[in-house]
Amino acid sequence: MSVNRRIAVYPGTFDPITLGHIDVLRRAGHIFDHVMVAVAPSDSKSPWFSLDERLAMAREACSDLPNVSVETLSGLTAEFARSRGAAVIIRGLRKFSDFEFEFDLAHANRLLAPEIETVVLMPSKEQFVTSSSFVKDIARHRIAAAADFVPPCVMPHLKAKMATLSK
Repeated sequence: MSVNRRIAVYPGTFDPITLGHIDVLRRAGHIFDHVMVAVAPSDSKSPWFSLDERLAMAREACSDLPNVSVETLSGLTAEFARSRGAAVIIRGLRKFSDFEFEFDLAHANRLLAPEIETVVLMPSKEQFVTSSSFVKDIARHRIAAAADFVPPCVMPHLKAKMATLSK
């Protein structure tokens, strides 16, 4: 498959998708013709939500972004991107401590698919601290406060998860 310089893949666990993710997606959507959100199964991270739940939340959260689609990430990100004809893998970088991991990942992807570039986008200052882990920590203690960090469609899922965790 030929590489389309205007297609990007944004991989992640998205457990759950946050406003920080949406911020990066909006930025990517202004640069690329099409951005694929690639939701990873990521059983090693022990996600709170099933893959199907994460896909559904991501699809609903991205429904107003016309050039964004959501798919299941199967296999390695570089191979997934290549199979979709993408020229770019999008990564979000929130803080300096993320840099070393992202640096290593970009180089590993370059070894696997040298024709695919990694582009790092930083979220806005309003979303700089937002991460899925941060959202889950807040939800454990003050579920209502989590609403400031996730798309509205995610809150019912967080509330249901908190109800099951408190039993």
